[in-house]
Amino acid sequence: MALPAGFLDELRARVPVAGVVGRRVPLQRSGKQWKGCCPFHGEKTPSFYVYDDGYHCFGCGAHGDVITFVMQSQGLGFMDAVAQLAAEAGLEVPKPTPEAAEAERRRLDTIEVLQAAQVHYQKRLDLPEGRPARDYLLGRGLTAETIARYGLGWAGDRGALTADLGRQGVTPDQLEAAGLLRRDEDAGRTFELFSHRVMFPIRDRRGAIISFGGRILGSGQPKYVNGPETDLFVKRRNLFGLDIAAAACPKGAALIVVEGYMDVIAAAQSGFTGAVAPLGTALTPEQLNELWRISAAPILCFDGDAAGARAAARAMDLALPMLTPSRTLKFATLPAGEDPDSLVRKGGAPAFQAILDAARPPTDALFAMLRGEIGDSTAEQRAALRTKLAEAANRVEDKALASEYRSALFDMFFASRRRAGRGPGQDGPRRGQRGNGVGPGLRMPRPVPQKAGAADERMRILTAILLRHPGLLHDLAHAFANLPLNERLAQLRDAMETYAETAEALDSAGLIDHLTHSGFEQDVRHVLAEAPMPLPACAASQAMPAEAESGWWHIFGFLNVDHLREEVALAEAEAARNLTPETQRRHQALVAAWWKVRQGELDGEPDGAGSIDA
Repeated sequence: MALPAGFLDELRARVPVAGVVGRRVPLQRSGKQWKGCCPFHGEKTPSFYVYDDGYHCFGCGAHGDVITFVMQSQGLGFMDAVAQLAAEAGLEVPKPTPEAAEAERRRLDTIEVLQAAQVHYQKRLDLPEGRPARDYLLGRGLTAETIARYGLGWAGDRGALTADLGRQGVTPDQLEAAGLLRRDEDAGRTFELFSHRVMFPIRDRRGAIISFGGRILGSGQPKYVNGPETDLFVKRRNLFGLDIAAAACPKGAALIVVEGYMDVIAAAQSGFTGAVAPLGTALTPEQLNELWRISAAPILCFDGDAAGARAAARAMDLALPMLTPSRTLKFATLPAGEDPDSLVRKGGAPAFQAILDAARPPTDALFAMLRGEIGDSTAEQRAALRTKLAEAANRVEDKALASEYRSALFDMFFASRRRAGRGPGQDGPRRGQRGNGVGPGLRMPRPVPQKAGAADERMRILTAILLRHPGLLHDLAHAFANLPLNERLAQLRDAMETYAETAEALDSAGLIDHLTHSGFEQDVRHVLAEAPMPLPACAASQAMPAEAESGWWHIFGFLNVDHLREEVALAEAEAARNLTPETQRRHQALVAAWWKVRQGELDGEPDGAGSIDA
């Protein structure tokens, strides 16, 4: 029984090859793929490699996809293997109905029509009428080999395709089903979609032609036209060049997303055979999932102009909720006015490789995008930027990854503010400058000398306050994460943050009980001990949350005064913009902590680091 190609594609996408193979063969990560000893012939040195979409043994030559593996490893027939995998994926195998059989027959007929159309367009390119198209392609730097590899052609006068394929028995209805013919109901006639255009075949992942794109020569509009959506061709699910990239990436090619057909072809001709492009639209969730089937970290490389910047921002916005520890992206920025096609023609492969080598991870690219959009030269802009950074991190649905994004983004935020406030070689604000946006008079306090062990004692106290008042963990997460805790306290901090991300309610008793049953009982006792120094009043369970928060920032300020100063500035800006009891409380707590630090009001300093009376 023939099964719909769409069903089989969905089945392959839902059942990772590595997961199925790993149940029979111990696999180890090897770069972007997995490797192990081949299950089909005895070997001691692993030569069996598993990729996102298939497997290959370099010893015996066995290869295939997840369906083939189940067939070969279990001795099952095709339909039995499909049924087993479908049950695992939660899919229902289509019933063998006459309608399904007819739909599959039409699909295969349409593929044959499109293949015949490609032969027609390729022949036209070699005729005298195709000379302008040949000159255009050769003038863009393409070789005859590249033109043939991508199956490029020429659509001449309207009617030529219908006449040529009609002599081969192809009917107008079949041409219409293939997206090559359009029907004008008002005029009561049909007409060919493509004429006087350079033709680009669009193939699916397996290499079957599913549509065409055409580029007009000269100044006419639209410059590019894609075929309409059909039973075979759905724009949001496909990418130009996908078949060649899917074959090249398992062999080491980088998966690169560019903007246009010519960018893909020029990049591939220069050796970057993993290049693909959307089909005249912004990236879609379906296309991102298709990219991640091939590579865990595709590189998005858009044109170096305003439109390219907008495309990168849209892609970032789309990708954030879909990112996981095993699915990420990189962002490469082209020089202004350049695209991959123009860049490789001017500077060759090394010029493009340099751009790819400088591709940034999503955190770096996201920070640059938001900072460029909002700015950070005023307190108001910094407050708005910080809010946007937090919102962006929260859109990452994987909780562990979202936490890492928050830390990375705020690390960049505070690092950029420190750089902005200092000259080369300076350790503090520029002469005459007031505290980087903090209100008048809130200047940098003089450093307070600390004996060895005082910093560790302060960090123990800060951890104790959050154990007693875990409701503050969310607001203080970034500052807490940046403390250079010793190994024991760092592990305890990680456990506290993980609990805070998943707990329905945050209370001290629940947190301590969780930590005790998670192997941290001795660490909790150490943190809450009244020795070697007694804990301050703000670490007591009966302390009010505002008292605990103010005391926390007071102690923190002696460890990281730059960060405290930034927090004061941001709270001041937020209170000025949106005065609520919460923003007012936070601003007052931070200012009080700042003044205590500035005036050096630390009881028993430096030996009394653990007896702060906040």
